[in-house]
Amino acid sequence: MKKRLMFLALAAVGLASCNGGFKKLDAGMEYKIADDKSGPSIKEGDYIFFNFTVKNDADSVMQTSTGRSMPQMTAMPKDSLLKGNIMEVFSYLSEGDSVVIRQDIDSVMKGRQRPPYLKGKKIAYEVRIEKVIAKGNLSDEVFRGRVKAYVQKIEDAAKSAEPVAIKKYIADKKLKVTTTSSGLNYIITKQGEGPTPAPGDTVEVNYAGTFLNGKGFDTNIKSEAARLKLPINPMSPYKPIRFVPNTPGMIQGWSEAFMLFNKGTKATLIIPSSLAYGEQGDQIIGPFTPLVFDVELVDIIPAKPGSAQPAKSPVVKPAK
Repeated sequence: MKKRLMFLALAAVGLASCNGGFKKLDAGMEYKIADDKSGPSIKEGDYIFFNFTVKNDADSVMQTSTGRSMPQMTAMPKDSLLKGNIMEVFSYLSEGDSVVIRQDIDSVMKGRQRPPYLKGKKIAYEVRIEKVIAKGNLSDEVFRGRVKAYVQKIEDAAKSAEPVAIKKYIADKKLKVTTTSSGLNYIITKQGEGPTPAPGDTVEVNYAGTFLNGKGFDTNIKSEAARLKLPINPMSPYKPIRFVPNTPGMIQGWSEAFMLFNKGTKATLIIPSSLAYGEQGDQIIGPFTPLVFDVELVDIIPAKPGSAQPAKSPVVKPAK
C-alpha cells in the first residue's frame, strides 16, 4: 500500500443537517455549540487537540478523526487569520466543548474549482475540543514541553493498547490466523494457484482497508468505497494497483504478505503498526494504529530478465 494516501482535506469537504439554534458570523459561517463546558475560551497561540466529523447534505460522513488513536492538533492562529476560517468558531469554545459548524460550499471553494464529489449547498463539521494547552505567559520552551508531554502520553497509551486490541479483534471474530515471525497476521479466504511472486516481480492487487473498529479509510474498489461509506472519487480509475514488493513506498506488511500468496489468492491481513505506519502514523492514520486489509492478488507480472532485484527492506517510514 502506498505511503501517501489521498484523503479529503478537513477544510474542503462535508456537511451535517441540523435544525435551528445556529448563530451566524459576519463571514456567513454558522455554528451551534452542542455541548458547552465551563472553562476559559481558546486564545491565540493555545495548542488544541480536537476530533471532527465532516458530513455532506445527505448527512453522510465524508471524513472523520473520531475513534483514531491521535486527535487532530494545531496551534490557534492569530485573530487576523481567523475570519472566514472554521477555526474562527474555536475562539468561542473551551476544552470539552462540542460544536457543529456550517458553511456554504460556494464560499469555501471561492476562487477554486469545486471537486465533482462535493455536492450540495452546505458543508458542516462536527468538532469536539479534546484538550487545550494554554500558551498564556509560558516561555516557548515550557509550552513546547507541555505539548510534547501530552502527545507522548497519547502515544504511550496507543502503544500499550495496540497488541491488546489486535488480540481482541482476532478473538471477537473467531479468526484462525497465521502469524509470521514479524507479527503479520493473515487469513486466506480463497486459495490461489501457481507460483508465488519472485523478487522483482510486479503484483497487481485489489484492496479495502479498515481500522479495527470497521471504519474504512481507503480502497481501489468502487463497490467497497460505497460499502465503507467512503467518498466516491470520480477521478479514480478504481482498478487494481501495481507495485513491486520490498521497494520503497510500500508498507512492510504488504511487501511481506504478497510474497506469500499465489495468483488469485484472497486474504485478510491484520497488520500491526510496526509493519505499517509505525509510531509516526501518516495523515489520518494515527501512531501505533493496526490496520486490516481485505486483499486479492489479481496477477503476478514477472520481472524482465536482467532487471535488478529489490533487497528486502525494513519498515518504510512515512515520507515527511
